[in-house]
Amino acid sequence: MTKIVPSVSVSYASNGSSTKSNALGMRPMQERAYERRGEQYLLIKSPPASGKSRALMFIALDKLLNQGLKQAIIVVPEKSIGSSFNDEPLSDYGFWADWHVEPKWNLCNAPGSDNGGKVKSLGAFLTSDDQVLVCTHATFRFAVDQFGVTAFDDRLVAVDEFHHVSANPDNKLGTHLGEFIARDKVHIVAMTGSYFRGDAEAVLAPQDESRFDTVTYTYYEQLNGYEYLKQLDIGYYFYSGSYADDILKVLDPAEKTIVHIPNVNSRESTKDKVREVEHIIEELGEWQGADPVTGFQLIKTPDGRLLKIADLVDDDPTKRDRVSAALKDPTQKNNRGHVDVIIALGMAKEGFDWIWCEHALTVGYRNSLTEIVQIIGRATRDAPGKTRARFTNLIAEPDAAEQAVTEAINDTLKAIAASLLMEQVLAPRFEFTPKNPTSGPQEGFDYGEEGYDPDKCNVGVNEETGKYHIEINGLAEPKSEEVNRICQEDLNEVIASFVQDKNAIERGLFDEELVPEELTQVRLGKIIKDRYPNLDEEDQESVRQHAIAALNLTQQAKQLLAGDETIDVGSNEPKPNTALIAGVRKFAMDVRELDIDLIDRINPFSEAYAILAKTMSEDSLKQVAAVISGKRTNLTPEEAKELAVRAFRFKRERGRLPSISSQDAWEQRMAEGAAAFVRFKDEGRYD
Repeated sequence: MTKIVPSVSVSYASNGSSTKSNALGMRPMQERAYERRGEQYLLIKSPPASGKSRALMFIALDKLLNQGLKQAIIVVPEKSIGSSFNDEPLSDYGFWADWHVEPKWNLCNAPGSDNGGKVKSLGAFLTSDDQVLVCTHATFRFAVDQFGVTAFDDRLVAVDEFHHVSANPDNKLGTHLGEFIARDKVHIVAMTGSYFRGDAEAVLAPQDESRFDTVTYTYYEQLNGYEYLKQLDIGYYFYSGSYADDILKVLDPAEKTIVHIPNVNSRESTKDKVREVEHIIEELGEWQGADPVTGFQLIKTPDGRLLKIADLVDDDPTKRDRVSAALKDPTQKNNRGHVDVIIALGMAKEGFDWIWCEHALTVGYRNSLTEIVQIIGRATRDAPGKTRARFTNLIAEPDAAEQAVTEAINDTLKAIAASLLMEQVLAPRFEFTPKNPTSGPQEGFDYGEEGYDPDKCNVGVNEETGKYHIEINGLAEPKSEEVNRICQEDLNEVIASFVQDKNAIERGLFDEELVPEELTQVRLGKIIKDRYPNLDEEDQESVRQHAIAALNLTQQAKQLLAGDETIDVGSNEPKPNTALIAGVRKFAMDVRELDIDLIDRINPFSEAYAILAKTMSEDSLKQVAAVISGKRTNLTPEEAKELAVRAFRFKRERGRLPSISSQDAWEQRMAEGAAAFVRFKDEGRYD
């Protein structure tokens, strides 16, 4: 029996603000981005369906017509996304110009390979008088290789789905962008719904990233401002045996659903993708044939309904192209009855727009966190009558007897990491300030019925901006503008690196002897040191404290809500929008003083373990714990060094070194680390 326990359920106010347009035809995110149109390097971080494509049109037109740039080159990851930049009569909605791309310069529609005729076409465009070209990341990479960065001087390069870029030297697009920034002769607009990568690599080198002005529009603002969608549930569910036998326990034929079946190389796959699709169709009802126009499979359900199923897995190009074209038919965009279920493998992810999708059901762990965020984005469109959406990750329960048990456990840990990260992505933005005698209320924040209390740590919310103001004793304040920006804009990216850290999540879930500070201070401290090597120690510590405060406060709020009997996670009734703020407030009130030491003493993975214990069988859980504890090793020289740094900080604050015989587990651990550091140093283990 599949266990159904949503790991997170978030509800929103549905005040309609994110769908309303201003006098120029811009929605709030687009207006916010347009205000920064004069920046040479602009990074737009905004969820799927918030209107990034159109925001770019407004900005590009201004750069071409008012800022003296010669041309705009729009770069997208795959051909299908090129259609997002088709002609738009923007003046019909109040803007001062229309968006137009000459058909021959939309290279996403051109025949041939990315490194053949399309590169030649891009070269011809650079010498033409036309202003806009659209091409794939691949075409652009080959073109820069062929023509060099100087050929693009005085032009706008706009990169869609920017998370495909990486600071890794092997990533050609990342290398090219570094070269453009070093030359400093182009304007760059980068757009992404998830500014973190699945492989935990940095997207840009820190020195390049600091050149960008960032526009952030959060999931919270987007969903809170929708007209219809009020609730989003995210869960991972385990099954044993074949997924095809269990899938109907989570697939509700009454919901508009995109099913992503597993990659043929994954352990969840039966290795026969066509048979898997047939099995799902058979389980749903009786086949009535295929629609001759759309190619959709027609299925009669036991209750007499006719389901239209789009099969994007079939390798027959004639069939698949017909189905794909039917799904993209612009005349059917607002027709809820056009299709009921879409079954896909590698398609229907980034840039795929089906506003009616209520359930994104994914079998097996996908390649990356980024991919999961993109898939969830398929279900978060606003549409009339759609009040609730959900994402389900159906995962094979690890079995210690099987050969691929390590792979199975890795998939499980990745699914948990994705869930933890999505909780942060979906939550409002936290604005942390240290509590001190001069602290006071911030304008625009509601501090609850009692109002602001100068004698304690306060929690306030600004519904309009989707920000929480939280006061914390002992919090290290950012010293520089750059650190302030990181704490305001990049905490989710820092948390993404932390929850993807295999050592951290394994120990956080299964090490019974864990001292939480080993994760919250040492492990997270090292991740921040590696990510921001140019920051001094105090600023690195400030980023660490802000990141762990954001992660642990969300987890504690979730734990309190899970234990609140008045909130039914399985209910179809949307929960009050104030649920998370109530949880944060309750946690802040339940503890005597909200201070950073207290936050550091919380294991960030303990609530994830509680959910895992509900969803996985007891035997499997014990087996997984045994496999992971079998891998445990002694302190590495690197870990000893990190602990020694913490021990030195302890001495600076307390006037004495940590004691190995202390009753405090963390003090004991620091003392062990300092001793090991001295030993390793004597052995010449450090350069």
